Amino acid sequence: MSYATTAAAVCAPPQPAVPSSAAAPVRSGERGRDRSSWLRFSPAQPLFRARAAQRLAVLAYHGITDPASFGAQLDRLRRLATPVSVQDVERSLAEGRPLPPRSVLVTFDDPDRTVLRHALPELVARRIPAAAFVIAELVGTEKPFWWHEAAFLARHGGRARMLPGGARPDRVLALLKAMPDPDRRRSLAELRVSAHRRPPAQEQLRPEDLHVLREADVAVGNHTLGHPSLRRCDEATVHAEIAGAHRALTGWLGEAPTAFAYPDGGFDERADAVLRRLGYRLGFLSDHRLGPRLPAHPLRISRLQVDSTTSTRRFDTILSGLEPAVQRLLGAQS
Repeated sequence: MSYATTAAAVCAPPQPAVPSSAAAPVRSGERGRDRSSWLRFSPAQPLFRARAAQRLAVLAYHGITDPASFGAQLDRLRRLATPVSVQDVERSLAEGRPLPPRSVLVTFDDPDRTVLRHALPELVARRIPAAAFVIAELVGTEKPFWWHEAAFLARHGGRARMLPGGARPDRVLALLKAMPDPDRRRSLAELRVSAHRRPPAQEQLRPEDLHVLREADVAVGNHTLGHPSLRRCDEATVHAEIAGAHRALTGWLGEAPTAFAYPDGGFDERADAVLRRLGYRLGFLSDHRLGPRLPAHPLRISRLQVDSTTSTRRFDTILSGLEPAVQRLLGAQS
């Protein structure tokens, strides 16, 4: 019996004794909050926690909006886990030796200045290493992330030939992400021309900030030039996105990066080939899973999705692997 099936068998929340005609509809956000409350006290949680001790948990954050909550999460890592660095994972692979039990690697995708201002002091205070995967073409600019920009433009009258008029911003983003990359870029350019307002600036990391991160034991990794969905790109664009960011980061850092995070979270064979040619040792997915303490596929390492506002109860069930297992089971059943 799989762990996910075990979780389903023992984690079902109690059902209220309310006649069906009187039951009020439950919103999805409320269901999510309820689930995070009862999962932590489920009989399955100790089982999953024991299993997680023999797995590698890689946490994937983005910007930090709640430094106090993030600090509390790091305190729990210090008590419950063994924080490791990118170099520790690389050394483990080189030596063929599993990482220590309860190993956890903290990572950030699309780091903006909140990571520098809010996350870095919390990490340094606790001597916890991390990794930050940078969108190279945004470094040293005040450009917003393209998905923030697209949502803003859609709210302010932006139109594009390949997008339905009047679509909600979340629908616009979903359509853009599903497009072949040339169509996405073309549609984004049309949104910029047609919108009534320009999006606000977003202060991004500067080249000198990358040195600050690295000196504080935060490895700086490659997250492509412009954060496309690589699976929507042709082979030449896949190479240009990875190799262009590799050259830029090497120039800024004075040494080549060795870790990569897929911007769309999913593995791509063509990207794998480029990474191998460039000498990358680690590649990270966004599949909301734990992985082995000695990764079987160094360029396909699983990560768990968290953020600085994740509650303590939910953080514990994510770290144990219980919440991800239940999510996969519910997704398979829906």
